[in-house]
Amino acid sequence: MNACYAPGIHFSDPVFRDLNGSEVKAMWHMLCERGTDLEVTFSDVTASGSTASARWEASYTLGGADRQIHNVITATFSLENDMILDHRDDFDLWKWTRMALGMSGTLLGWSGFVQNKVREQANRQLQRFIDDHPEYQ
Repeated sequence: MNACYAPGIHFSDPVFRDLNGSEVKAMWHMLCERGTDLEVTFSDVTASGSTASARWEASYTLGGADRQIHNVITATFSLENDMILDHRDDFDLWKWTRMALGMSGTLLGWSGFVQNKVREQANRQLQRFIDDHPEYQ
């Protein structure tokens, strides 16, 4: 992904809502490095002019929880000079919390409180990753 991004890349999804530039590249590096059993498939790729879209699916085991995740994502892209300038992923965060958090995700994963906690934790992890990787600072 990183090779396809323009220098001014902007990324958002239900967890990482507003990342820019090196933050985006660091996020992918972090997710791939931690996803030791990560499998990604894609389909329905379309492009027309300055926009593109794809469906992609990520399957992986979530860290210490040893929970199986299968996330289905719809991606939309804005292109400039054959590079991705804006990347937006959309997926069902409640469904993800049910897989990632088990019963607590099933019961409370729909709530803004739990979803914001997921976002906060993910962004803290990303910041620690960036702090440990000077190439993203």
